[in-house]
Amino acid sequence: MAKTYEEINEKIRSKRAVVYTAEEIIDIVKKKGIEKAAEEVDVVTTGTFGAMCSSGAFLNFGHATPPIRMTDIRLNDVPVDGGLAAVDTFVGATSLTEDPAKGYGGAHVIEDLVAGKSIHLHAWGPGTDCYVRKDIDTHITLDDINEAYLYNPRNCYQNYGIATNTSGRTIYTYMGKLLPRMKNATYSSAGQLSPLLNDPHLETIGMGTHIFLAGGEGYVTWQGTQYKTNVEEVNGVPIGGCRTLALIGDMKQMNAKYLRGLDITGYGISLAIGVGIPIPILNKDILQRCCISDDQIFAQLTDYSLPTGRKEMARYSYAELRSGSIEYEGKKIRTSSLSSYSGARAVAGELKSWIEDGDFELNKPVLQFPKTAKLKTLTEDWL
Repeated sequence: MAKTYEEINEKIRSKRAVVYTAEEIIDIVKKKGIEKAAEEVDVVTTGTFGAMCSSGAFLNFGHATPPIRMTDIRLNDVPVDGGLAAVDTFVGATSLTEDPAKGYGGAHVIEDLVAGKSIHLHAWGPGTDCYVRKDIDTHITLDDINEAYLYNPRNCYQNYGIATNTSGRTIYTYMGKLLPRMKNATYSSAGQLSPLLNDPHLETIGMGTHIFLAGGEGYVTWQGTQYKTNVEEVNGVPIGGCRTLALIGDMKQMNAKYLRGLDITGYGISLAIGVGIPIPILNKDILQRCCISDDQIFAQLTDYSLPTGRKEMARYSYAELRSGSIEYEGKKIRTSSLSSYSGARAVAGELKSWIEDGDFELNKPVLQFPKTAKLKTLTEDWL
């Protein structure tokens, strides 16, 4: 029997909604069968918690007396954008201090603000008739800022590759430290808990979808950058990087437990974010897709030591990856995850409790994202 968003929200408001995480629902469907479970279950919650480099925050500091138009801005010595308006800025997560050896960047500024810490603001401007001031040097906290919202152009990658290194030297990548001669392999996905692997064709996720973002409430604003659909699927889900989401949320609601600045050795700064997306069980087909388990989700092993292009060497399930090792042509390779499965579980669990307590309703998307999309690559002009 089909359900509607309003019927599910009415049950949420009256605290009667039946909610399971994407991890829990696998056994529920095995015990009850898809038909009965689809009738009983209203929402499945998903979660992921890992590095999401394409993230940042818009901040408005308010006007000083006399006022200044900030064109050169530093937050804890991290250069941030001065090209917006008089006292607005965008803090990119991967922005670095002028001394990269400090291992501190925009992601850490965002984390420190959410954690309630004081941030050093130093800004300069050209001085104009209406913005006469040329310099300001002060300290701010999140409470001092008018608006502060996370805006992330590319989060929640639908799937991602497995990284290894066939060369004779250690290399340092956004997938972590890769030891020579395939002594290790790294991956980054919550697998069976991951939001876009439980709704692989985005039937219930689109513009306006209400989400858990870094411990607060957020929304899906658009398709994420590098969004594509032309990826091979196994068991109904892609085996490589595919769809992504652009997300927004109020930093003043967030919890630093779900928002961590990272310094990835040899690569640079990134931001780990906890994201949870509820999936309304409108029918049994949607529930069936939420039952996918780690042994049914596959990723591609690729060689990160190659300077151009990464071809599939083999593919492995997330169950194999989480076992701690995989085998390639008779060679045993140690595996490790850059994303936190326990963190993803915590995100899905907290979102579940919000819904069960009647504190979080679902939104029907106001716009669905493209069903077909290809990714363009940058071409270079040769003289």
